[in-house]
Amino acid sequence: MENFTDILKQPFVWGLALGLILAFFAWKSGISTKIRLSRDIRRLENELRELQGHLNTQLKINAQGNQSLQDELKTLKEQNENLRISNATLQSKPGRAEVKQYQIMEAAVRQMREQAPGFAPAWEKALRDAESEFEAGENGLRRLVRKVMPAIGYQAGNGGAGDDKDDPN
Repeated sequence: MENFTDILKQPFVWGLALGLILAFFAWKSGISTKIRLSRDIRRLENELRELQGHLNTQLKINAQGNQSLQDELKTLKEQNENLRISNATLQSKPGRAEVKQYQIMEAAVRQMREQAPGFAPAWEKALRDAESEFEAGENGLRRLVRKVMPAIGYQAGNGGAGDDKDDPN
């Protein structure tokens, strides 16, 4: 034991012991830091996976929403174009009311050619007669004939009167 106490009295041994103690504490601190950092890395990797999953889910939802909006926009553009074409077509065609009024006026003019003496009273009478004839001809065979050939339908209603063969104009 005396040898051991002599060895402990040496300054080298004190320096070595102090160095080993410092190395032990540094090593222990390094190990604990490594363990703590590895736990932090695992926690952060899990958070990163969760965030990536959330981001992927959010991007899918946004993509589906954008796709549905684009589909709806495409549908609305097609409907808009169809409505624009329909509107242009309808504006270029005369309406049913205008066609009806034209047919009534045509029948009235034919009657005026027959009854020319007093223009105004004859015109009013002819207009009323044409309107009543048109309303009466809305049903049955007269309507079918008028749809096929409008001028013949009114001449048939007048009993063939208003034929332009006798009229010099």
